Amino acid sequence: MARYEHIPIFKAAMDLGVYLEGMVHNFSRYHKYTTGQELRNLGREIIKLIIRANSARDKQSILSELVIQCEMLKTMLFFAKESGAIQSFKAFQHASSLAVVLCRQSEGWLKNSRKGRNHQPSESEKEGQVSEP
Repeated sequence: MARYEHIPIFKAAMDLGVYLEGMVHNFSRYHKYTTGQELRNLGREIIKLIIRANSARDKQSILSELVIQCEMLKTMLFFAKESGAIQSFKAFQHASSLAVVLCRQSEGWLKNSRKGRNHQPSESEKEGQVSEP
């Protein structure tokens, strides 16, 4: 099993997931069990996808799903603000900025994995020696 705790995207997802848990805790009862539950589920699903992608040999499909889930989270945050679930603009702004960073990282990871697929290993990499960039 590959380690994932050191990956910046994992740290960003954990920060966002923990923040969402606290933010949803302050929602009204009506929003807590509808919109809030959806936000919490998306946050946890993103963390799970990061772990799966880091461990997978073929990352493309998982990373594509990660990008979609990140976009859904951004959209749900906007919906939560517009519907009145998020009362504080400061909370919305912080959650949105964390989500934007997470989306950029997931898109970069996907782009990098596509580049890596076309990469031809050098002779030293074929022998198990990784060259320094």
